[in-house]
Amino acid sequence: MTELAISLDPHSKVPLYEQIYNYIRDEIRKRQILPGERLPSSRALSSYLQVSRSTVELAYEQLVSEGYLESVPYRGYFACEMEELYHIEGMKLKEQTVREEKKPAYRWDFAVSGIAPGGFPHNAWKKISREVLGDASPELFQLGDPQGEPEFREAIANYLHHARGVNCSPSQIVVGAGNDYLLMLLSVLFGEKKKIAMENPTYRSAYRCFQSLGHTICPVPMDDAGMDRKALEVSGAQIAYVMPAHQFPVGTVMPMKRRLSLLAWAAREEGRYLLEDDYDSEFRYKGKPIPALQGFDNAQRVIYLGTFSRAIAPSIRVSYMVLPESLMPQYLRSGKNFSATVSKTDQKILEVFLREGYFERHLNRMRALYKTKHDLLMRQLKAFQGICTVSGEHAGVHVLLKLTNGLSGREAVRLAAGAGIRVYCLKDYYIRETETRDDTVMIGYAAMPEEEIPKACEALRKAWTHIG
Repeated sequence: MTELAISLDPHSKVPLYEQIYNYIRDEIRKRQILPGERLPSSRALSSYLQVSRSTVELAYEQLVSEGYLESVPYRGYFACEMEELYHIEGMKLKEQTVREEKKPAYRWDFAVSGIAPGGFPHNAWKKISREVLGDASPELFQLGDPQGEPEFREAIANYLHHARGVNCSPSQIVVGAGNDYLLMLLSVLFGEKKKIAMENPTYRSAYRCFQSLGHTICPVPMDDAGMDRKALEVSGAQIAYVMPAHQFPVGTVMPMKRRLSLLAWAAREEGRYLLEDDYDSEFRYKGKPIPALQGFDNAQRVIYLGTFSRAIAPSIRVSYMVLPESLMPQYLRSGKNFSATVSKTDQKILEVFLREGYFERHLNRMRALYKTKHDLLMRQLKAFQGICTVSGEHAGVHVLLKLTNGLSGREAVRLAAGAGIRVYCLKDYYIRETETRDDTVMIGYAAMPEEEIPKACEALRKAWTHIG
């Protein structure tokens, strides 16, 4: 018979029966109690531990119900065979160890989608949160309008009009938990199996979302002005997904002439739409920002998509879209069948953040911070002459480095990783990788601490120089 040296803590918040259960379960798992071994009777163990017999019986019954013990009439309790459990747990541990061993360690990560550490507006957010929750009525904690709360949509409409030149009423705005949700909702409005043109290279998350919803993706090449208009015509697409403010990942800022050309394409045939993702429109370092494409749309063919995740924090999963008035009846028929995906409390906090000027002040602070990092990075990249050329530096928080020293993008990524630096290959963002040259990498600077940028750049320059 197995002796159990269980140490019970009568002052613990964990009940005594649960302490007994935990001890025996762990001993069986660790094979300190082997399969087939007999355990003390409930009477003997309760006497040894100086607890009631019912306490031990409760622990034994739980172990029997979970398969750790077997109760044999007139003989007692015996440990069960747990070989399969050990095998599975051992495999999981082994797989996890292998994954951890394979994960490379980077000293510097030029992340293209990060934000500045410490950039979140903690003080303002805490202040507004306290005010909102302190004055909250029971209504605030009920399920909200699937389209978004009216006051929040009004605050978004005012911000978009003044900051991006978007012309809309609050009734045209739909709020959702992230861009992926809104793209799914748009898919419901468009119907099944549409042809959607996407700039190539493109934002992979949007591509995967459209593809998973069963649409046909038409990759359209880009020139220096953005999506190629002639190739768009040939594609036969009904919807074109574009990022005119700052194309990700190339960084192109679409000029006015190309914007008007795309608007003309959309207006030419019934059922055509431009889906404008206003990516990184808040951050521009040269010239004045061009207003959103939606503001020039007289034919009601532009669907505008924006988010607070990029400017505030990725965890703020609040996005919004502006639908043309022509699509609103369809949305009211089918789109409102979905429940609200953003809580009323989050919407109220963001409403105050927008309405009382906190967001504008936050953006000004982040622009200054990113401009400082941007200028510092540009100075460091002057030392890369003969290694690469820089593009896409006039907006956003990442740049492209086109290699001129004979390295491929994948080779450059590998050499950088060997020096503890993470950079990103542009080829990975193409819809069909075989159609493009592998000669460009991307580096972001938003999440990189300012004092680390010179060190990381110097290490990267050395990694790409000594390649013999």
